[in-house]
Amino acid sequence: MLDVKNLHAYYDSSHILHGIDLQIRQGEIFCLLGRNGVGKTTFLKSLLGLKVRTEGTVQFEGREIADLDTYERARLGIAYVPQGREIVPGLSVLENIRLGCFARRDRKVTIPDHIWSMFPFLREHLNRRGTNLSGGQQQQLAIARALASEPSVVLMDEPTEGIQPNVVQEIERTIVRLNREFGLTIILVEQKVQFARTSCHRFAFIEKGQIAAAGAAADLSDALLHRYMAV
Repeated sequence: MLDVKNLHAYYDSSHILHGIDLQIRQGEIFCLLGRNGVGKTTFLKSLLGLKVRTEGTVQFEGREIADLDTYERARLGIAYVPQGREIVPGLSVLENIRLGCFARRDRKVTIPDHIWSMFPFLREHLNRRGTNLSGGQQQQLAIARALASEPSVVLMDEPTEGIQPNVVQEIERTIVRLNREFGLTIILVEQKVQFARTSCHRFAFIEKGQIAAAGAAADLSDALLHRYMAV
């Protein structure tokens, strides 16, 4: 689904990613792992062309997209759940979700029915301001907003960060369900090792802006975790 070759990424003159080669298969959960500040979020933003300058090749479903604007990539079917959720202040739950509809390929401002079945709390609080929700509820809202575009692949940046423990498992179950039941391809930046092991099909460690190790979920060993995630 995504084929990335020799990807370099920059913020102004800061060189963050150094020649990333990575392939994401349709229908899988792919986990990006590594310490803070090694380039995981930059990689996700590079796929969307979001506030980052890139060099190299990014192909999505066989089409080169590296020269496309962010909104054009979104309308091809790439959605993003950012770290920190970035709920739009002042907008209601319903209005925040509808923002995702503007990236739909058919241009319809129609929220898919399965969003309500997955997030019944949101349906019951459509008129509440999104910023008045708890952290876990805001994360549900951020995921629902991404799903409203009816994407083929969703980029998720630490979706369980800063969420109360009793809601973390609910978010994790939602992510797995989106993949297993709805066939959604997910690229997941994650720090929770156990969730990565039980949910992902394949993984890659990023270290100093490069792919340091990669493999199938069964290859996610304690030795690799100690080498690339221990502080």
